[in-house]
Amino acid sequence: MSARAGIRKVIPLLDRILVKRIQPEQRTASGIYIPEKSQESAQEGHIMAVGRGLVDKEGKVIPLQLKEGDRVLLPQFGGSTVKVNNEDLLLFRESEILAKLEE
Repeated sequence: MSARAGIRKVIPLLDRILVKRIQPEQRTASGIYIPEKSQESAQEGHIMAVGRGLVDKEGKVIPLQLKEGDRVLLPQFGGSTVKVNNEDLLLFRESEILAKLEE
């Protein structure tokens, strides 16, 4: 049995995207802790995996605009929660992602 045997891999289908939310800052730049209730809901995330793309009526695959590793702006609500290796990830359709963020 290998060391990776307990690790599940999630591969999204079609135009679905697996995203890990970026956790909000728990301290200000000056070191003051922000109470949990005052922290904003994280609306940014990193793409962990993407599907092949959407299939049109002729059976051609329309590739996704986003790729693994992109940083994106997420809607405040939505997505399906998926637990992978004790980590909560979200599964969205590409059309639900609001924007790609460039640094």
